[in-house]
Amino acid sequence: MVSFLITLQRLLKGIFHAFKDPKFLALFTLTAATLLSGTLFYTRVEGLHWIDALYFCAVTLTTVGHPEFVPTTGFGKAFTVIYMFAGIGLTFAMIARITAGILFPRKLQTEENPE
Repeated sequence: MVSFLITLQRLLKGIFHAFKDPKFLALFTLTAATLLSGTLFYTRVEGLHWIDALYFCAVTLTTVGHPEFVPTTGFGKAFTVIYMFAGIGLTFAMIARITAGILFPRKLQTEENPE
């Protein structure tokens, strides 16, 4: 339990440092917009409940995958292919900036202010 709390503290600290980074804010905004657009699409086209659609989008963008849901329409399958190519890079870039905030918080600060 102590290990979990220490890890959680490091994660929250990394996210705090990352939010000070303008590059992270741009990636965060684009990733949130990607999740929102995917959620709306799967809700309307595939008929998923909004929480199921959001969950499917999150597991798709993190490349975890969903064992039970597969888009049923041709349009849904085509959208999913484009969605993966567009969103996976954004998601991993955002995760990389959080990791940089955890491991190298001072380096992010010097990137922001190269004085």
